[in-house]
Amino acid sequence: MLSRQPEPLSPAGRAVVITGASSGLGKEAALALEQRGFQVFAAVRKLEDAQRLRDEASSARLRPVIMDVTDEDSIRAAATEVAETMGDEGVWALVNNAGSCVSAPLECVPPESLRQQLDTNVIGTVAVTQAFLPQLRRSRGRIVNISSGVGSVAVPYLGVYATAQFAKEGLSDALRRELRPFGVSVVVVKPGAISTPIWGKVRQSGEGIMSKAPKTIADNYRASFEQFLRANEQRALTSKTRPEDFARTIFRALTVARPRTRYCVGADARVATTLSRLLPDAVLDRSLSVVVDR
Repeated sequence: MLSRQPEPLSPAGRAVVITGASSGLGKEAALALEQRGFQVFAAVRKLEDAQRLRDEASSARLRPVIMDVTDEDSIRAAATEVAETMGDEGVWALVNNAGSCVSAPLECVPPESLRQQLDTNVIGTVAVTQAFLPQLRRSRGRIVNISSGVGSVAVPYLGVYATAQFAKEGLSDALRRELRPFGVSVVVVKPGAISTPIWGKVRQSGEGIMSKAPKTIADNYRASFEQFLRANEQRALTSKTRPEDFARTIFRALTVARPRTRYCVGADARVATTLSRLLPDAVLDRSLSVVVDR
């Protein structure tokens, strides 16, 4: 006889903090969670983004908070604001969505760009988690860290981004094991290519890095890097995975009684995760080099 699956948790009365909610997938998830009954604290860096979110929200359940994940004072202030609002209940979940994407040949990437990438995607994730953990322990809640398919397979010209995503995967595993005794679950969500404003930012930052790199070095990569950027943009534009698919996965990770440790969003993320486990490095190297060399 098959065992009956536990009923999903109700979002009613549960509060979620989501970082990077000003645009793209973070904004989509914040609005969707609010519409489906969660109290949402949507973290943004600018007052104008906060006002825009208020205007688009369907109820007062969405409350923007100002937070820069690279600024410790800003993080502490946001955590205090949420704690004062929620009182003894604390927050049910933290969704670490804030991030950026540096794309360029590694030989061309200046150290400050690598530091910025890690500061936002990795150190920011840890700092925000630390700030909210007292509330999450109290609620025996959940942490959802947003990674990507590149967190399983390091793609040429996304080496800096892959470094951050691999690090986020590792810290999520360690955090999950450390927090298990306290009843706090840690989940990784890995979206693949989805059409959002991030792709324009990827091109802009990549072209900026290439323009500042020594010409004798940048010229080695310029043609194939442009080909990579076009292919990346086309993959996102033609992807069948939509922002609402990402939002639905976040909702599922927050409401299923026993969440999985990882959820992939999109066929490409699932394929990348599977191939990273099954194929030898030499085979992966040959398959990915085609993207650059053809």
